[in-house]
Amino acid sequence: MAKAFASQGDMTDKQISFTEVGRDLYAFTAEGDPNSGVIIGDDSVMVVEAQATPRLAQKVIDCIRQVTDKPITHLALTHYHAVRVLGASAYGAGQILMSDAARGMVAERGQEDWDSEFQRFPRLFQGHESIPGLTWPTTSFTGRMSVFLGNRRVDLMQLGRAHTAGDIVIHVPDENVMFTGDIVEYHSACYCGDGYFADWGGTLDAIKSYGVDAIAPGRGDALMGQDMVNTAIENTRDFVHSTYRPAARVAARGGTLKDAWDAVRAECDPKFADYAIYEHCLPFNVARAYDEARGIAHPRIWTAERDMQMWDDLQG
Repeated sequence: MAKAFASQGDMTDKQISFTEVGRDLYAFTAEGDPNSGVIIGDDSVMVVEAQATPRLAQKVIDCIRQVTDKPITHLALTHYHAVRVLGASAYGAGQILMSDAARGMVAERGQEDWDSEFQRFPRLFQGHESIPGLTWPTTSFTGRMSVFLGNRRVDLMQLGRAHTAGDIVIHVPDENVMFTGDIVEYHSACYCGDGYFADWGGTLDAIKSYGVDAIAPGRGDALMGQDMVNTAIENTRDFVHSTYRPAARVAARGGTLKDAWDAVRAECDPKFADYAIYEHCLPFNVARAYDEARGIAHPRIWTAERDMQMWDDLQG
């Protein structure tokens, strides 16, 4: 292999921010690393996204303990990716919530995804030896469910496929704040390697229809106010479309994956090269866009071996 994945050399710790995005609602962000969310109810706490390891989850818990001593009873996971779920054991939450589709993906490809992500991005797995195993939900659902933290209602919803087949968002109606997982990013590349390009825009439209006052995105800064929210949604839409369109043109003329890589770079580099994890995401994004354009409806499973073969093909 000519060179390593960009993320394998990314060993710099990021500055953590803990931002109140609504009354008793917080976004844990870290300069493009995976975000988490915190929802404080009358007598308990829900965390959104677990982080990749119990050690990294403890950083979220430390922030929570700065603002409340209420017990963490619920953990909501927007999708199945290892960097989002494998730190779950640190919270001691009695309820772990996930869509039925996401649970199915844990069963189908959870171990392969863990092995793949660990190889690609070792810094995000600090303390990996403390991970007890795959994270499984205690409760899963299709469509929509509500959880009450005392009087505070929290709505968990499937608004459409985007980043994965099992994506959910979490909406807190009393403050009109949403936690979107990786469906929406801010000044950070979207990871599209397990995504659905044709569906992503419609899912963004569904999020936009709520007119929320703040969003805690999957990566990047908390989005405060409808102007910032809408800007981030439209930037995410542009990123997804700018990745798919050139790959689809290459596929239509019978070009190679390397041709698609060159075409996507030509369109995306001028607009997105300074986004967090851009170089990390790009090869996986191109591979998935090229597959979808050639009629492969569902993302193929990434394995550590497939990662390396794909990267060799692109470098060659």
